[in-house]
Amino acid sequence: MAQHRHKRDTNARTLPTLPKAALVAAPVAVVATLSAVTMGVLSATPATSTDDNLLASSAGASLSGARALENRDEVVSRSTIRSAARTESRVRRDLAAAKQTRRAVRRADDKLWTAEDLNLWTGPGEGADKLGVLDSREKVLVTGRREAGRAEVVIDGKPRWVTASYLTAEKPEKPEPAGPSLGGSCSNGSSIDAGRASLYDIHRAVCANWPEVTSYGTWRGDGDHGQGRAIDIMVSGATGWAIADFLRANYGSFGIEYIIYSQKIWSVERGGEGWRGMSDRGSTTANHYDHVHVTVY
Repeated sequence: MAQHRHKRDTNARTLPTLPKAALVAAPVAVVATLSAVTMGVLSATPATSTDDNLLASSAGASLSGARALENRDEVVSRSTIRSAARTESRVRRDLAAAKQTRRAVRRADDKLWTAEDLNLWTGPGEGADKLGVLDSREKVLVTGRREAGRAEVVIDGKPRWVTASYLTAEKPEKPEPAGPSLGGSCSNGSSIDAGRASLYDIHRAVCANWPEVTSYGTWRGDGDHGQGRAIDIMVSGATGWAIADFLRANYGSFGIEYIIYSQKIWSVERGGEGWRGMSDRGSTTANHYDHVHVTVY
């Protein structure tokens, strides 16, 4: 009898340790297996009240665990279904958007000009990626779609987005090149030796804006040059006129009294008359065709 009770006790204690795979995979199968084991134990040897209580307790725990797993599986299954539904919905929206984009690109037949250099974006939203820059005064194909202040354009057959307010039907005027500035530094290696500080300012400005001019004359033994207040800028042609007009326009900044170039003179005293003609002095240099002469106060 002791051996039989020992066998019965062993069987009773092993009931809660059913295979987990069976519990997870098929809760109903667990219940069926539990019932079969329980019937086998009961038929092998009559159970005492203590054994019956232990068996009932173990079976109840197993059944409760199986129901919990079954409920958990149901919750997991519902969550998986909802997640799959959301993914499918998102994919459908993406496919629909891609279809609309392809249709818009195919139907695009209008062109507009860019008024400024424009960043190219993958989309109209704030999270879009920048893909490059579209130069100003470029004629670009547009789809007609606009969103969040951006317009869709077609670049190499692909949709891109730019700031809509910088697209125009009229070709923008080419901006005038910036004129020479008063500042800057001389980088061509030329230098002067002069008697007025303003002549150094003139040399620096001319050298910075026209670095191709490398020859200058200051001191000589006659007139303004002998007094250290004149400079000759050795240049001819259109460049000479550009320099002469620049100095005339900024005469106040450089303290200029008068300028001579190409047999013409301009002076502060008679500034309202513009460039005035001069008499022939007999040579290219004497008539200032090969240099701009500047005298300062």
